[in-house]
Amino acid sequence: MNTLLIAEVVLGALLVAGVGWLVVRRASTRILERTRAEADSLLKSAAREAEARVKEAELSAKEKLLQARTEFEAAASKRRAEIEVIERRLTQREDSLDKRVGQAEERDRELAAREKGLLAREQASEQRASEVERLEREQRARLEQIAGMTAGQAKEELVRSIEDQARLEGAQLARRIEDEAREQAGRQAQRIIGMAVQRSASDYVAESTVSVVVLPNDEMKGRIIGREGRNIRALEMATGIDLIVDDTPEAVILSGFDPYRREIARAALERLIADGRIHPARVEEVVEKVKAEFEQRVQQEGESALLELKIPSMHPELLKLLGRLRYRFSYGQNVLHHSKEVAFLAATMAAELRGNVSVAKRAGLLHDVGKAIDREVEGTHLELGIELLRKHGESEEVVHAMACHHGDYEPRTLEAVLVTAADALSAARPGARREVLETYVKRLEKLEEIASSFKGVQKSYAIQAGREIRVVVDSGKIADDQAFVLSKEIARRIESELTYPGQIKVTVIRETRAVEIAR
Repeated sequence: MNTLLIAEVVLGALLVAGVGWLVVRRASTRILERTRAEADSLLKSAAREAEARVKEAELSAKEKLLQARTEFEAAASKRRAEIEVIERRLTQREDSLDKRVGQAEERDRELAAREKGLLAREQASEQRASEVERLEREQRARLEQIAGMTAGQAKEELVRSIEDQARLEGAQLARRIEDEAREQAGRQAQRIIGMAVQRSASDYVAESTVSVVVLPNDEMKGRIIGREGRNIRALEMATGIDLIVDDTPEAVILSGFDPYRREIARAALERLIADGRIHPARVEEVVEKVKAEFEQRVQQEGESALLELKIPSMHPELLKLLGRLRYRFSYGQNVLHHSKEVAFLAATMAAELRGNVSVAKRAGLLHDVGKAIDREVEGTHLELGIELLRKHGESEEVVHAMACHHGDYEPRTLEAVLVTAADALSAARPGARREVLETYVKRLEKLEEIASSFKGVQKSYAIQAGREIRVVVDSGKIADDQAFVLSKEIARRIESELTYPGQIKVTVIRETRAVEIAR
């Protein structure tokens, strides 16, 4: 029984194994077929993709070939057009050269004919010269007989007469030079005196040395004066400004030559009046506070000037000094406004003449910086300005351009000349300094009227703020020698009919123009 059972089990196992093997074989056969089908599909797809890429590459190559062929044809066409243009130009040049050769041959024939004519004229001229020489000898002999003098004696007499005339003119010229030197010395003395008066101005110059503080009522005058005048003394001691309390209703006058200190005193007094507490200790406290605020204000004024002129940077001490020029006046002209104007004019002219705009602008702005301290330190504002610029690191180009603006140094650069010209323009323009505009205009009109009244004058222009009159004359009516005489006559007429400061230069221009049109 066990044997049968074992045999059945073995047989069943074999059957199961055989069935499983068949199943596995069929499955593997199906998988193999499926794999073969997928491989065939992939091969076909790859073949199709390869064919598509080959066709695409062929199309791209054809397109590039077509594009290259088009570009080549365009370049060839352009080159053919250029060659045609060159051929036409060469043809034109050949025609022009042929024409010029013909003209040159014609000119050669004309020159040959003229040469023959000139030879004939030369022979005739030689005959005439010999005839003139013969007549001159005969006339000289007759003159010697009539005058009773030989030719040598006549020459000596003529030379003596010319020498006498030259001595007279030399004496007149020397006298004129002496008068001009005396006049220039007088003007130089006036300039020095004027500068000294300006730097130490007294109380009589009310327009530039006096400020008025308005009071709420007349009772405030007593509080400002204080017991036995101690408040007013404290304010004067703290500010260095004189306070004048007179019968002027509801007003106190501040007097001092330094506008900066006078402005500090005015601000401090107004603050004390608004506060109401006025005593010596409070006066000193307010004055110190106002001084500190003014230091910041002048710094801001300097920075504002740099910002307005678009100058990148500058030493802080120079900025403070520039700000102090806001409270400095020269002949009624605000020095800071004048400096900014000079900087703008110099920079504009430098840009037009392709100079160094930065150097011209900085030198123009700083040209009067010495005036910020010339009342506190010994020396002219020019010397002080040079020292300040070198001390605070400005370049030598800027220092030189600034140093030349009054003519004390010979300008070596274009910027130095431009700063000098800009300073003269800013100071001499109408309304810049104390000269009535109507009087200024009338004087210029009178100058031009005097010059135009002379015969042969075509145009006249008063320039350089009336310091020069330029007269254009008709070259057909006025000769070169007459132009010198005309300039002297105009100058004498101006001297007799006009009153003016300094001197006026009279320039007579005689010009001959020949105009022809080339066709």
